[in-house]
Amino acid sequence: MAVTIEDLYRNYGLLADAKPETVSQHKDAYQVILNGVKGGPKEKRLAAQFIPKFFCSFPELADAAINAQLDLCEDEDVSIRRQAIKELPRFATGENILRVADILTQLLQTDDTAEFNQVNAALVSIFKMDAKGTLGGLFSQILQGEDIVRERAIKFLSTKLKTLSEDVMTKEVEEYVFAETKKVLEDVTGEEFVLLMRLVSGLRVLQTVNGRQQLVELVVEQAFLEQALNPADPDTVDRLLQCTRQALPLFSKNVHSTRFVTYFCEHVLPNLSSLTSPVAELDIQLEVLKLLAEMSPFCGDMEKLEANLNMLFTKLLEYMPLPPDEVENGENSANEEPKLQFSYVECLLFSFHQLGKKLPDFLLDKVDAERLKDFKIKLQYFARGLQVYIRQLRVALQGKTGDALKTEENKIKVVALKITNNINVLIKDLFHNPPSYKSTVTLSWKPVQKTEAVAPKRPSGEEMGSGGSTQKQIPSQPRRDARQIYNPPSGKYSASIGNFNYERGGFRGGRGRGFGARGNRSRGRIY
Repeated sequence: MAVTIEDLYRNYGLLADAKPETVSQHKDAYQVILNGVKGGPKEKRLAAQFIPKFFCSFPELADAAINAQLDLCEDEDVSIRRQAIKELPRFATGENILRVADILTQLLQTDDTAEFNQVNAALVSIFKMDAKGTLGGLFSQILQGEDIVRERAIKFLSTKLKTLSEDVMTKEVEEYVFAETKKVLEDVTGEEFVLLMRLVSGLRVLQTVNGRQQLVELVVEQAFLEQALNPADPDTVDRLLQCTRQALPLFSKNVHSTRFVTYFCEHVLPNLSSLTSPVAELDIQLEVLKLLAEMSPFCGDMEKLEANLNMLFTKLLEYMPLPPDEVENGENSANEEPKLQFSYVECLLFSFHQLGKKLPDFLLDKVDAERLKDFKIKLQYFARGLQVYIRQLRVALQGKTGDALKTEENKIKVVALKITNNINVLIKDLFHNPPSYKSTVTLSWKPVQKTEAVAPKRPSGEEMGSGGSTQKQIPSQPRRDARQIYNPPSGKYSASIGNFNYERGGFRGGRGRGFGARGNRSRGRIY
């Protein structure tokens, strides 16, 4: 016979009126309430509220009670499901915490927004009861659950843990999070990797030099720096970009980027022109050079410093053109004017400047005379053309403030001016005899630092190419008028010249490519 509303209220009253020490004697009354889950919508809503209220009084019926509540959590009526989910934290006592956390984690797969929010609230609620037990349920599903459950559980951890107090996220709990996350990282997609790195990077227990070094080691393992790079494989390239991006914020004067910088010099730069971009709109060569530039200030002692500097030097020569050949009348033919690739040169020059500090006699003793002569010619040509463009940018931006500087065209010009000023400062250092590595610049896509070196307001091409020690370094060239030397490049700067936020999240083709191929897991209810 089906349980009615009257049956539920009568048995609820019996249990509510009983003294605490005698409640457990009314097992039959509690069984009637459990049977309420088989009734109609009204009976189910009452059962969802009554079952948890007396749950602790009947330990021998614990499994039956939890299963009854789970039936309600899967009911077709969304209002019944929400009520049942809302009450689930009341079952999270003692050894049941792990099971309840596991159940709630599986319930994250709902597509109903209100229900999803209810599950999130319930998880946060039991977190405050027993953080470690709740984490056990979450990580169990991340490692063994369905793809949608795994994805949402990872997102839950990456967004909710940082909102919890230190009373909840104790040192022991954070260490447990780190240990379990390392297990998950053994097989992840690109998006999962980014989310998990955000999670562990925010743990207070890892906000020390030693902690950040551990995080770098974690990224190094994912980056496969012990393997040669396959430039034709977009997933391999993507993995390296993702890992480097995650490692960048961790580097400091005490946490070095040496292994990454070494890998870029030995494996990436030699294959720069053949790198396959994982994203169609991404300028992969520029992105790689920007990453290298950002890492270079934090490079420690390098085993093959001279060889790596030589590779940087070679690439710098490739991106810095020779002056065009003159035609018979001594003027340059317009279609022969080389393009000056400022964005690439800024990155390479900055990286070379940073590593050059570690071997200041590189240009004096480690480069053969012919290559050095070639470099000086290119450097002078680039510097003289640079002056023209800097003047034109300043004229174009003169008097513009506020909204006028926020147009796309002017934003591009502002960044272009930063780039050209940076190159100007670095080139002046290399014009010194011996070359100097003392100037400091802020990369054009990074926030401006107070100590940023500023290029001279309006140095002339002649000042850059003659006088003092500079004349000794730069071989004399046929006199050229600046107008003939340089035509402002068209299309050299685009909206992507600024701070490119490369964070695609995930790899092409999803799980099974990129960061690993996890095996198929069981489907369906595994409460």
